Amino acid sequence: MFSKAYSGAIHGIDGLLISVEADVSDGLPIFDMVGFLSSEVKEARERVRIALKNSGYLLPAKRITVNLSPADIHKEGTAFDLSVAIAILTAFGHLPEENLKDFLIIGELSLNGNVNKVNGVLPIVYSAKQQGFTKCIVPKENAREGAVVAGILTYGVATLAEAVELLSGRSDVKPENVDITSLFCVDDDADGLDFSEVAGQLAAKRAIEIAVSGMHNILMIGPPGSGKTMIAKRISSIMPELSFEESVEISKIYSIAGLLDNQALIARRPFRSPHHTITTTALVGGGRIPKPGEISLAHHGVLFLDELPEFMKNTIEVLRQPLEDKSVTIARLNATYRYPAGFMLVAAMNPCSCGYYPDRNKCNCSINLVKRYLGRISQPLLDRFDICIEALQMNYKELQVNAKQETSKDIRARVAIARQMQLNRYQGTNIYFNCELTPRTIKKFCKLGVEEQSLLEEAFHKMNLSARAYHRILKVARTIADLDQNEKITTRHISEAICYRSMDQKYWGE
Repeated sequence: MFSKAYSGAIHGIDGLLISVEADVSDGLPIFDMVGFLSSEVKEARERVRIALKNSGYLLPAKRITVNLSPADIHKEGTAFDLSVAIAILTAFGHLPEENLKDFLIIGELSLNGNVNKVNGVLPIVYSAKQQGFTKCIVPKENAREGAVVAGILTYGVATLAEAVELLSGRSDVKPENVDITSLFCVDDDADGLDFSEVAGQLAAKRAIEIAVSGMHNILMIGPPGSGKTMIAKRISSIMPELSFEESVEISKIYSIAGLLDNQALIARRPFRSPHHTITTTALVGGGRIPKPGEISLAHHGVLFLDELPEFMKNTIEVLRQPLEDKSVTIARLNATYRYPAGFMLVAAMNPCSCGYYPDRNKCNCSINLVKRYLGRISQPLLDRFDICIEALQMNYKELQVNAKQETSKDIRARVAIARQMQLNRYQGTNIYFNCELTPRTIKKFCKLGVEEQSLLEEAFHKMNLSARAYHRILKVARTIADLDQNEKITTRHISEAICYRSMDQKYWGE
């Protein structure tokens, strides 16, 4: 007898529909699985056979063949176990096949018949809804995650027996329900990080505000203890709240990576801060079974690289293309995977090995040693930072000032206004932030007067800027004008934007 159930797989950050076909016939009692399977999928034969036995389903000695279709796509993971077991039970007549047609079934089986949590449920359920499915069965631990998708009923089951009861119509299990609105009621002070705690560093805080407003990449240079890391960790607190669409996209990535941790959705912008010993694969994604890396986990949020020169050079150099394309493509023999990487890059570094250059009272590094240290950051990577700011050493008086500092809420209000101006300006285009402007759109949205053009031309020649640096100055000037709620870019905006390129000239231009 033949039967068919439906399951799902992951391709990039999207779900892929998989047909699980089971055939039971007379002959030598063998259990075969075909369909371009990885080793963990092939091992499902033993997991399913023993789980069925321990759940009370004794199978006659028949030839069982299971095919996972389409057969030209490599199947990986353990999410097919439950659907394979259901297809086999249906083929043996334990379940009517018509009961399976509206269900997508996902889950890993233990030998005792329990259904275990799997990764990637959210994108699979999302894809199932687009394919016209109205119901899905997932592990109980993944039920809230799947229930986020509107228009499809998500049932969480703890055991194989529960799934069979549900499909036979004898179960009173209710579909999972999630209040989406409550998920976004996040306490802004939950992590206790606020810009009001940062004393002094007004120039650095101003630069961060501009960077967040236009999603510009920023590099902070300064001696140890000047507050670079402290400022960076508070960047998320001044970023606007996630939209539902952004939250779903981020949650898909975290679901695939197995980092959703029983949350239905990621409700706050990500802040990722990998250690400088991170490998290239962990940073950009990939591996034997491709998974998103840190740059994708930071999508719609912040990727903070502290002590930038300490990272392996070949590791940080691979950031160059994702920073331009806002995505990363992982090519494999059997498939090509694309992961989004629309993050804001924030980096911090010391100006030399000891950290105190050019203060010769503290720094004993030779010029050659300083140049060698700074040379770990290539010019092409440096060009991809829109803003380069110096964090100066704090003095005692600045630390003792009792003046009230701006809170993150105050700064976030200004950032929100600038962001809204960008959304209004770029309506009907694929641009959402000033950082995404191309040379063609810069001409349209960053028009300059004669005086502004003259100032920028002078800076271009004096500072020996590249074409990329020139365009980045214009994009930063556009953001500064937005913070002033001014549609026209003035010389003041151009001058401030040029200042944010002067630090890299100071250190790398010598």
